[in-house]
Amino acid sequence: MGNSYAGQLKTTRFEEVLHNSIEASLRSNNLVPRPIFSQLYLEAEQHLSSLEGGSRVDNEEEEEEGEGGLEPNSLPNSYQLHPPPEGCCTTDGFCQAGKDLRLVSISNEPIDVPAGFLLVGAKSPSLPDHLLVCAVDKRFLPDDNGHNALLGFSGNCVGCGKKGFCYFTEFSNHINLKLTTQPKKQKHLKYYLVRNAQGTLTKGPLICWKGSEFRSRQPATTTCSSSLFPPLDSSGPLAAFPGEPAPGTNPGILMGAQAGPASDHPSLSAAVAPAILNGKDSPKHQQLAKNALSALPRPAALGILSNSGPPKKRHKGWSPESPSATDGGYPPSGGNRAKYEGAGVSCVPQVGMVGPASVVASGEPVSVPENLLKICKAKPVIFKGHGNFPYLCGNLNDVVVSPLLYTCYQNSQSISRAYEQYGASAIQPISEEMQLLLTVYYLVQLAADQVPLMEDLEQIFLRSWRESHLTEIRQYQQAAQPFPATPSTAAPVTSAQLPWLASLAASSCNDSVHVIECAYSLAEGLSEMFRLLIEGKLAKTNYVVIICACRNAAIDSCIAVTGKYQARILSESLLTPAEYQKEVNYELVTGKVDSLGAFFSSLCPEGDIDILLDKFHQENQGHISSSLTASVTKAASLDVSGAPVCTSYRLEPHGIRPFQLAVAQKLLSHVCSIADSSTQNLDLGSFEKVDFLICIPPSEVTYQQTLFHVWHSGVLLELGLDKEHMTRQRVEQHVLKLDTEAQTKFKAFLQNSFQNPHTLFVLIHDHAHWDLVSAVHNLYSQSDPSVGWVDRLLNCREVKEAPNIVTLHVTSFPYALQTQHTLISPYNEIHWPASYSNGVDLYHENKKYFGLSEFIESTLSGHSLPLLRYDSSFEAMVTALGKRFPRLHSAVIRTFVLVQHYAAALMAVSGLPQMKNYTSVETLEITQNLLSSPKQCPCGHGLMVLLRVPCSPLAAVAYERLAHVRARLALEEHFEIILGTPSSGITVGKHFVKQLKMWQKIEDAEWRPQTYLELEGLPCILIFSGMDPHGESLPRSLRYCDLRLINSSCLVRTALEQELGLAAYFVSSEVPLEKGARNEALESDAEKLSSTDNEDEELGTEGSTSEKRSPVKRERSCSHDSASSSLSSKASGSALLGEAPAQPAGPPQAEQARSPPPCGPSEEGRAPGEKQRPRAGQGPPSVVSRHSPGLAPQPDCGLRPCQRSVPVLAASSSSQLSSSGSSSSSVVPATGVLVLQASQCSMTKACRQPPVVFLPKLVYDMVMSTDGSGLPKAASLLPSHSVMWASSFRPLLSKTMTSTEQSLYYRQWTVPRPSHMDYGNRAEGRVDGFHPRRLLLSGPPQIGKTGAYLQFLSILSRMLIRLTEVDVYDEEEININFSEDADWHYVQLGDSWPDLELFRKLPFDYIIHDPKYNDASLICSHHQGVKSEDRGMSRKPEDLYVRRQTARMRLSKYAAYNTYHHCEQCHQYMGFHPRYQLYESSLHAFAFSYSMLGEEVQLHFIIPKSKEHHFVFSQPGGQLESMRLPLVTDKSHEYIKSPTFTPTTGRHEHGLFNLYHAMDGASHLHVLVVKEYEMAIYKKYWPNHIMLVLPSVFNSAGVGAAHFLIKELSYHNLELERNRQEELGIKPQDIWPFIVISDDSCVMWNVVDIDCAGERSREFSWSERNVSLKYIMQHIEASPDITHYALIGLRKWSSKTRASEVREPFSRCHVHDFIILNVDLTQNVQYNQNRFMCDDVDFNLRVHSAGLLLCRFNRFSVMKKQIAVGGHRSFHITSKVSENSAAVVPAQYICAPDSKHTFLAAPAQLLLEKFLQHHSHRLFPLSLKNHGHPVLSVDCYLNLGSQISVCYVSSRPHSLNISCSDLIFSGLLLYLCDSFVGAGFLKKFHFLKGATLCVICQDRSSLRQTVVRLELEDEWQFRLRDEFQTANAREDRPLFFLTGRHI
Repeated sequence: MGNSYAGQLKTTRFEEVLHNSIEASLRSNNLVPRPIFSQLYLEAEQHLSSLEGGSRVDNEEEEEEGEGGLEPNSLPNSYQLHPPPEGCCTTDGFCQAGKDLRLVSISNEPIDVPAGFLLVGAKSPSLPDHLLVCAVDKRFLPDDNGHNALLGFSGNCVGCGKKGFCYFTEFSNHINLKLTTQPKKQKHLKYYLVRNAQGTLTKGPLICWKGSEFRSRQPATTTCSSSLFPPLDSSGPLAAFPGEPAPGTNPGILMGAQAGPASDHPSLSAAVAPAILNGKDSPKHQQLAKNALSALPRPAALGILSNSGPPKKRHKGWSPESPSATDGGYPPSGGNRAKYEGAGVSCVPQVGMVGPASVVASGEPVSVPENLLKICKAKPVIFKGHGNFPYLCGNLNDVVVSPLLYTCYQNSQSISRAYEQYGASAIQPISEEMQLLLTVYYLVQLAADQVPLMEDLEQIFLRSWRESHLTEIRQYQQAAQPFPATPSTAAPVTSAQLPWLASLAASSCNDSVHVIECAYSLAEGLSEMFRLLIEGKLAKTNYVVIICACRNAAIDSCIAVTGKYQARILSESLLTPAEYQKEVNYELVTGKVDSLGAFFSSLCPEGDIDILLDKFHQENQGHISSSLTASVTKAASLDVSGAPVCTSYRLEPHGIRPFQLAVAQKLLSHVCSIADSSTQNLDLGSFEKVDFLICIPPSEVTYQQTLFHVWHSGVLLELGLDKEHMTRQRVEQHVLKLDTEAQTKFKAFLQNSFQNPHTLFVLIHDHAHWDLVSAVHNLYSQSDPSVGWVDRLLNCREVKEAPNIVTLHVTSFPYALQTQHTLISPYNEIHWPASYSNGVDLYHENKKYFGLSEFIESTLSGHSLPLLRYDSSFEAMVTALGKRFPRLHSAVIRTFVLVQHYAAALMAVSGLPQMKNYTSVETLEITQNLLSSPKQCPCGHGLMVLLRVPCSPLAAVAYERLAHVRARLALEEHFEIILGTPSSGITVGKHFVKQLKMWQKIEDAEWRPQTYLELEGLPCILIFSGMDPHGESLPRSLRYCDLRLINSSCLVRTALEQELGLAAYFVSSEVPLEKGARNEALESDAEKLSSTDNEDEELGTEGSTSEKRSPVKRERSCSHDSASSSLSSKASGSALLGEAPAQPAGPPQAEQARSPPPCGPSEEGRAPGEKQRPRAGQGPPSVVSRHSPGLAPQPDCGLRPCQRSVPVLAASSSSQLSSSGSSSSSVVPATGVLVLQASQCSMTKACRQPPVVFLPKLVYDMVMSTDGSGLPKAASLLPSHSVMWASSFRPLLSKTMTSTEQSLYYRQWTVPRPSHMDYGNRAEGRVDGFHPRRLLLSGPPQIGKTGAYLQFLSILSRMLIRLTEVDVYDEEEININFSEDADWHYVQLGDSWPDLELFRKLPFDYIIHDPKYNDASLICSHHQGVKSEDRGMSRKPEDLYVRRQTARMRLSKYAAYNTYHHCEQCHQYMGFHPRYQLYESSLHAFAFSYSMLGEEVQLHFIIPKSKEHHFVFSQPGGQLESMRLPLVTDKSHEYIKSPTFTPTTGRHEHGLFNLYHAMDGASHLHVLVVKEYEMAIYKKYWPNHIMLVLPSVFNSAGVGAAHFLIKELSYHNLELERNRQEELGIKPQDIWPFIVISDDSCVMWNVVDIDCAGERSREFSWSERNVSLKYIMQHIEASPDITHYALIGLRKWSSKTRASEVREPFSRCHVHDFIILNVDLTQNVQYNQNRFMCDDVDFNLRVHSAGLLLCRFNRFSVMKKQIAVGGHRSFHITSKVSENSAAVVPAQYICAPDSKHTFLAAPAQLLLEKFLQHHSHRLFPLSLKNHGHPVLSVDCYLNLGSQISVCYVSSRPHSLNISCSDLIFSGLLLYLCDSFVGAGFLKKFHFLKGATLCVICQDRSSLRQTVVRLELEDEWQFRLRDEFQTANAREDRPLFFLTGRHI
């Protein structure tokens, strides 16, 4: 690597900047000039989007280890192998006896392991991908701590069983290692082997040889390793294992968290990051964890690896007791935590490594001096860099060694695939020299309070590399040819120049970076550094860079962090959360913290604080300061009982907000899209109800809170899971705490889901980013049983496979579920919608959400006092104490300091003003407002202060201490102190419970608050502990969120946002915002910089209510909350008013100048996303800079506490009266505002402003500074502890990214750690790896996700019910009053089938009873009473659909379905199935001749392969000959005999063609009859259905054409089948002659059960039930004499059916919708192929007149579904010429021939039928409402409208007609009459005088011929103007008609 300079910057710009920078540094007088170098790499990067983003090269695992510290490019020691004995096996992977030793081959074989031996895996250089299995005596292996391995070797061969190898050399020959270097067990025995749960031998943990820092290259992260416990290796770049941490392993790792104003370098400004070692993954910890794995061979923990094993035989410096005995600073177990962070190799790949493949320790060991910590006041953190790192021995407890920098260097040398594509080899990684030089420059420009951050360094390397190769890449892109290997113009930095250049760079920084150059090895540099440290010569130095650039031009380097602040933060960041807790616990238990207490006592001049407290307590007993107890009685309204009432306090109604509804609907649509996809993963149609289980973290408060939400949402009642009276037990069944008791409840849930396949179970995983530990890799499984439950339960096989469980993960921080291995498809993610889009409010809500981005924005805007702040005096004190107590963890120090501040502030407010000097202004403000708030409200409502103490033991300490101080100050009744821990509920004193019950009007004597929300209005300090918040919501009375104690050293994005999420808040926007908030978004940025002088004018423009701030007020400094409240009554409505405690910065005078913010709805009222208008000045610029680091240089804030408090406070009553308490510099304004405040309840403000948040400085800087993308620095941190970056070659997140784009970014650039539950997901073998029924809902914290998913459950349930319901027509039969006399009834009421003889005697009922023909003409019959009553007004055509009555019915299991139904049973029937290919089908032509059409009819069948058995072909795949028909004599119940034909148009999705369930699974033949132009779409939706495609000439025809062709085709087929089967000896009459013609909307079928009291009795009872179509068809097909019936039908269902209608089992009447047609008997009766409407009535009349029987089975009924699309509605009548889409009215459907009338684009027949339906009164004026004198209609039935009756007669000889002798007709209708109609036939009928005639013909000539042939002019008078035509163009063949009057 030493000679590879390809990474060198090649531009002259670099040379120039570098030299100018060095020169400027040398000449500069300034102490810390900014290196110009940072201009190159540290500013916003240029977006080279074309180059962004590939992943690293995946190298296979190769180990290139230089022996004994030699570089690979130096010659290896030559090592002579003994030649193998003659004839023995020399194959790699086999022993010399020829037995296979490879782990993959023998992992399942039993292996005999003698006692005291362990199985280990050896690596052979010739087989890099395999481990060879060996049995080795464990005495010769290192112990649990990596120590005490005996020298020498003893092992056996597990292949041939040979035992007793005493030398590793001999053994390595036997197992054919074929080494070229001297065999060493340390080098080749790599892993312990363990048996997993299946008994398979797998690779286990690394063997921790001393100094095993070899870094093997391994398969890329995605594959990691096949072992069961890869995590052991890769668990993080463990602090403990220098072993190659994954390439991108630690993106967030703090090389440091950076702190400091950073205003100069916004891009660098701080970020804390997690050490990559998240708890479970930490390397060190990893070891501890190992003993939890029962499978591991060695029971004892594998150790904490401080100093492992004797260094080398010749080194004497090693002693087993390396941690110094005197040092008690750490618990024994964590004691050696050391600090030697390397022991073990992590399995994450080091990709593309060039150079030393292993960092092998070399040279003499370096001794760490005793007392190093005592002298330096901090443990130096040594980051290994390039090359070899020496052994350390001696006082290892006082140093920390970390491999993070090494990893960073390696990652930056792995060239990403994205860049390789531009030309392969010419682009080389950055050289080591360049890397080191860039690192030095980076360190030089860090401010004194900043901490280096690995991610910054990675970005710098990436930019440098990109810039150096930009020209080549561009050339390549343009020329598309491999790079020319031209030498670079700029000379590369050589290793010889490096130390000089580094020293030159460091010379400008005033010693903050010190460079040590070594001649021989790093050891001398480290020794030199330790010497300088001990001598105190590095006091000002923060970083020591040690470079050894002598050997072979390769460099060795390391960097030591010696700055006290940086070293402390970095070393603490390397602890996992578990270690952090352990450490703190240890310090508390062993009393190490007592020294802190002693120190505090010594600070206080009046003596110990406790003595002061006791003294105060004794003095004040009995007369507590009146200023505190004085209650405010002014202006309080009283309720009836006389108790004071506060108008501001009202409990929130439990409503659903528009946002929540929108999200619930989004969730529902995602569930529907899963169901609609063709993957069949979710069959919504098969579910009848919804059930759910909500899984939450084990927090009692969250549990109670969730129960509360479920209870109040009413979701259980909505889902039908509970009856009217909900019990708490019922609610508890639906919420599960994921703790050790969860398993039982979860098993019950699984059992329930298994037993109820028709219930859809929604498994909701709330707070889903918590506990993602893999159950398999859960190294803590024994020691910490609370971890890994999510994986064990929610990811179990039963949940994954259950088709009726949908899993919904809900979280505010979804990042850990968005990795390369996630189970959740990106299409199944639902993100909370933004409330604003382009300035438009998308959902109007009366509350606005105020989250992290709003906090940052309000703080950056300089608008009023910021809501996010840090406390500089607190930070200064912590830093000072950190130096004084280097052995104490900073969390302990911070907690003690803060508690001390609170104690002092409470004392100061209670009458010990001298204590103000011992607290900070911020803490004083908090306590003043806490104590004064209850006095401002008549009821005593106060505010809540949240004090976040993550570490539970410290929280307990804080609680005890504050409770003690409160007791001593006699403040127990003034405010409550509550200790909130996840494991226990809330404890509140009786006095406060009583208050809460009174406020909330609770009667229950037993009531206790169980959630924080129920503490609304209670003045209290809530000490909130637990390492992570678990989703607990906080009340609106939260005013201060004190996060000063959060663990700032190991933050990742999730942890940081989670803590800040506690302050998220809904701000009431009911207050009139006026212009304030509305205009903010529109204002220009220029205005934001307006000067501080125009504040008054600005207020006016903001629309604040008449408020101006006078200079006096601006001068006043007072604690904010109360001051602000003073103005609130005036200006509460203004969006300006913002309550944020004033926070001084820097020099004391700034405090006096702080202006009070006017009270706060401002921020509150602002909606997320709006920009806040700046209020530029709050006093001098220094104040502004304090909170917005980018605006002004920041003064040094390191004030001592005593300087901080400004001694202006008058201890007079005014200062105590002013609720604001006290630091006012002028008393007048303070008292002047008091009047306004008196009854101002803190709850009023609470609704209008978010809480104020105090952060640690480090976190504040990270949140407030932005990186190159414009996002807060915090957003670019590693997203979660449980994931790692896939590559350091990743683009930055961008500010413009939506949540979806962020998700895709994390899915591309992060991979789970081995301990993450998704780690093994890709190995499951599925291509996509996504689970189909898993969804992820993410939204900001506290925004209402719980309400949204509960609402989702409700609407899902409603939808399922709606899916199982259908709207069916529910109309009474019409024209019942026209029915015939009782003599004409079928009398055998109990018959199952009609008796043919009885039935023949029944007369035919001509009258139409089907309600869909309510507006059709009545048909007269001879036995009908002649009545002329009005049948009601005819409906408008468009009302026909709307007005029809429907009923909602639950689908039965025998329903017919449309294409949206999917279920297991009918997959195959439908032809969609993942296991089957889409059904193939073939097209067959079928021709037959038909004389009426005058030509041969060519039809096409589309027949799926699976249905070919229904047809006969001339040969397989040949000509279609016929459709098979069964025999009349067949009695089989296995199938339905009649083929079913369903004509359909426009209903490919909605037609009910899935008859699988209706037929109850029986075999049947179903043919869809479709028009040619719709063939393709129907075939797509119904691939497994047979289609009959009508000829194209029928594309615009109506249903008559389909019926006509179905019937003709069926008769033709019957003839073919008779001929075919006659050859088989079957009689023609035995072939089954029936077909079914069914509408495409028939959904269910019913049968009526009759219970007759007697044969002839009038009394009977009946009930109706749903049955299958199979039942009905088989019953009808089994009728005796069935072949004598021509048409059989069913009654149409109606809920209003009367007993009289079902009393008779059979009727001889019209049949509709679902008919069974005998094609044999009806051979000579045709459907009219031209008809669009009423063609069934027309056909029925024709069949009857031909003397054939029509039978309706009254006890069977069919339900018809209302389908709003397709069918007859698909015909639209429009104008043929004009573009105008205006509707054409029916009167325009006809016109005079040859006129200039607008022609219409519609078939002539349709225009005619529509015209006659609506306007026939113009043709037959005498017939209107004249039912006694109907219109005579010959051979056809046309609908003339409901007000005209018709009488149908047939002209066919021998036809049955009614007797017309006594009827006089009012009109005559001759429609396309044929030759059977003659003049003589018409003369038999009598007409009224003036009756009208209408003759309709195809053309004008046939019209004249008809008039002549029928001698019409004898009796009828015609006029020329009485001729009309339909409004068609000539090419559309209009129909013509002539009208005349009877003479």
